[in-house]
Amino acid sequence: MAEQHFDLLVIGGGVGGYTAAVRASQLGLSTAIVEREKLGGVCLNWGCIPTKALLKNAEILATFQKAAEWGIRYENLQVDFGKIIQRSRGVADRISKGVGFLMKKNTVQVIAGAARLVAPGMAEVTSGAGTPTRITAKSMMIATGARARSLPGVTIDRQRVITSTEAMSLSSRPESMIIIGAGAIGIEFAYFYNALGTKVTVVEMMPGILPVEDRELTKLLESSLRKQGIEILTGTRVEGASAGAQDVTVEVSTPEGKKKLVAEVALVAVGVQGNVENLGLENLGVAFAKGQITVDKDYGTNVPGVYAIGDVIGPPWLAHVAAAEGIHCVEAIAGKNPEPLDYSSIPGCTYCQPQLASVGLTEEKALAEGHEVKIGRCPFRPLGKAVAIGETEGLVKLIFDARYGELLGAHILGSDATELIGELVVAKRLETTARNILSSVHAHPTLGEAIMEAAAAAYGEAINI
Repeated sequence: MAEQHFDLLVIGGGVGGYTAAVRASQLGLSTAIVEREKLGGVCLNWGCIPTKALLKNAEILATFQKAAEWGIRYENLQVDFGKIIQRSRGVADRISKGVGFLMKKNTVQVIAGAARLVAPGMAEVTSGAGTPTRITAKSMMIATGARARSLPGVTIDRQRVITSTEAMSLSSRPESMIIIGAGAIGIEFAYFYNALGTKVTVVEMMPGILPVEDRELTKLLESSLRKQGIEILTGTRVEGASAGAQDVTVEVSTPEGKKKLVAEVALVAVGVQGNVENLGLENLGVAFAKGQITVDKDYGTNVPGVYAIGDVIGPPWLAHVAAAEGIHCVEAIAGKNPEPLDYSSIPGCTYCQPQLASVGLTEEKALAEGHEVKIGRCPFRPLGKAVAIGETEGLVKLIFDARYGELLGAHILGSDATELIGELVVAKRLETTARNILSSVHAHPTLGEAIMEAAAAAYGEAINI
């Protein structure tokens, strides 16, 4: 059996894994990364990147549909669904190849196959029917990510009952779709398919969509999506699903009683579970429970020399979190004593239109934690830039501690919200106050002016609203 040795072996080539590998190389650690499918993992190949490509198609189509408002006319507008999917796959392939280039540039050895821990500091990598490769390493990092989970009574057959993976590569546009789960994934696909003409029904057991977000803004988004034609059933529990030759029936319990929903396909988007199976965790006694590996503040497991990052250690299941955890973990391995990751300042983004982005506490959470708060709001409607570009739907909501003025939470609904939130992530990390924000002159005309105005509004000093 061939044997190789490294300072660090990273198992999993997703965003967390490859980011950690690059940082390890920068720190002088000989590094290898094992990936059984494609570099970039779910995010680059079947998640974050290709879905954003699909959503851009929906945005462009929506712009064409209101082109007359801009004095632009055309005839015979057509949508080529196959071309849309093809472009999305092309984007994913391009980015995945870019990760391969990064590995070469940073002298990270890429090993194709599936890795399994067999002894302390030792793993075996198998690929197909070939002879396994034995790898020894001073440190091993598990970054195997997560996969879609299902519900009792709902069997994913990947034809009639599908996951997000199938939803972004269907051969033809379905006439109707039931989406089970109104988190970010469910809402993004609801927006995409509805924009292309699919009759979409979203089922969510919680009282509102995007349950982790600020309720005031999710109510506004829910109203907007309904106006776009999406049927949304909240407070509704899925009891089961049965697939037929031509359609799927989803049984639900609603506040009004039990119902049967029928559509061409059903998309299950109720969260993920960590990929902890077939890694040999039991061989070394690595602690894990309910699909999540247990780690300490530096992402070390209970077994010395074995680390884990990203979705496989639990929420928040976000690519940028995995990347940050990977960097921290590698720096800890290298003895750099990095500052702990601030999970209270992690941005969350949903890329439908209007977009929703947030960081920090929601109003509900702030009050539940006993904070006395001042809240500032600025709608997009008065903004000159919003009016000029025809994107007046939206709201910036900032939550401040009433005593010290510290920013506790920020929530944005509207065009480019996922870009605007970056300013507020930095502000929160720096313990910025409302006065700091409102005294920082924002360019005019921009959508970002709403941030300054919202801070002013919290203290009754807003000028334009």
